[in-house]
Amino acid sequence: MTVPCPESVDGVSCGGGVFLVDKPAGITSFAIVRKIRWLLKIKKVGHAGTLDPFATGLLIVCAGRAATRWIELFMAGRKTYTARLQLGVETETQDPEGRITAITEVPDFEPAAIDRVLSRHLGPQLQAPPPYSAAKHRGKPLYTYARQGVFIRKDPKSIEIFSLIHQHYDQVARQLDIEVTCSRGTYIRVLAADIGATLGCGAHLIALRRTASGPFSVTDALAGEQLFTDNGLARLQQGRMDIAAAVRLTASEPD
Repeated sequence: MTVPCPESVDGVSCGGGVFLVDKPAGITSFAIVRKIRWLLKIKKVGHAGTLDPFATGLLIVCAGRAATRWIELFMAGRKTYTARLQLGVETETQDPEGRITAITEVPDFEPAAIDRVLSRHLGPQLQAPPPYSAAKHRGKPLYTYARQGVFIRKDPKSIEIFSLIHQHYDQVARQLDIEVTCSRGTYIRVLAADIGATLGCGAHLIALRRTASGPFSVTDALAGEQLFTDNGLARLQQGRMDIAAAVRLTASEPD
């Protein structure tokens, strides 16, 4: 069963709109966009905020010109993530995809000590894009230069960490689970590295999941794996959001 669309988009009578997808690990955000473009037969498709291949969670995908014109609005909202930090190990990319650059012994941390450290990372602050990121320099992503051994340092930008919750700490594995609500443009792996530095043992991000973006929640999203099944188009269209409704919902969100 398909859902009828109220307007023609890019010359296609049905298919345009806003779609929430729960991106699985091991696939790029663009691969999800490319699959939706193929399913809907719509050229103009984009997403409102990329996720690294190892990350999972909410991806807001806009299909058709009437939807993609609102991407900047959808990107502006607060983001919520759950993240797992590996303490005592640092990598060149600050995530599991890079080579290990340092290993440090991790002391026994009491929960209260972790909470005190996390509280120091709350509020408005400056954060520079990491060398291994999609931030652009002369039209190319920084990771293009970094992979060639050229590390570009960009000026830090203003971000804000609205909440930082200590969910669990595994004393044996030395892994810390946190929930972060932050402003657009925040790099959680940079935050992970900063927390590790404050703890005095270093850290890198080993798991990341986006659970919310603005008013949208991953609980309402289509599992990304469903796009690659025989009934992927039908499942996608069942989750289609009306563009005007999505815009009204986003516009009503607090800054």
